[in-house]
Amino acid sequence: MGIDLHGLNFLRLARRSGPFGATVMIGRQGVHLKPKVIEVCLGPEARALAGQYAEPLLTAYFGATDVQSIDFSDYERASIIHDFNQPVPDALHGRFDTVIDFGTLEHVFQIPQALKNCSLLASSGGQILHVLPANNLCGHGFWQFSPELFLSLYSTRNGYRDTELLLADLRDTAHWHHVQPAPPGERIAVSSAAPVYILVRTVKAQSAFSHDSVQQSDYLVAWDAAAPPELPARPPFWRKLLRSLHKRRGRLDGTRHLRKIAVGDAMQSGLEG
Repeated sequence: MGIDLHGLNFLRLARRSGPFGATVMIGRQGVHLKPKVIEVCLGPEARALAGQYAEPLLTAYFGATDVQSIDFSDYERASIIHDFNQPVPDALHGRFDTVIDFGTLEHVFQIPQALKNCSLLASSGGQILHVLPANNLCGHGFWQFSPELFLSLYSTRNGYRDTELLLADLRDTAHWHHVQPAPPGERIAVSSAAPVYILVRTVKAQSAFSHDSVQQSDYLVAWDAAAPPELPARPPFWRKLLRSLHKRRGRLDGTRHLRKIAVGDAMQSGLEG
């Protein structure tokens, strides 16, 4: 994917928490924006960064002190050549204050290892940023990602804090949908007709973290129940989803678990503003 308008604004939101410091890109990211668009976001001096690789952008505007990139091949001249299907070398553990994955992990087959690698790269207190396909990008890569994955993975129990999730409709660059926690036992079911990104920020709270026991949250509640429930007298989930899609004419929908926010407001006041 590289850095498009949703990605740039997500970087701007993350910058509110502080400078990026030592930064690594999973895949060497390009700036996929027209000069006039990047000028509106960052000012006239940023026009020259459009269509370039992202290192100058990250150092000039986001407080990155050093920017590295990891890729399987050297065809884009990444600074570190490594197969992300495999564990990253010990020498890279904890080296980076910011880990940026804007459209790479969906192309990595061993996704549990790839997610673990992101955390191995991050320093204690370092942030991890993802912009990944969520809906209607089937065929773009190996995977599409749900809010459930990141809420279950990047939990305080597993060694993370300040986890925030947004969904971005690719047809609407002026708004995001802030994912709200679901009550115990409920799923965050999202339907859409347009392609959707999931934007994730989390902080590795300390050096130690765990991916050893990540389970889907609503099943944890069901497994803890005293007795198995009776079969529900309602249509299967997929049938309800299709009905919802038809009635809502394709808009992104997640009932009460999504809060629509203006991107500009998030830049000014944060996600809770």
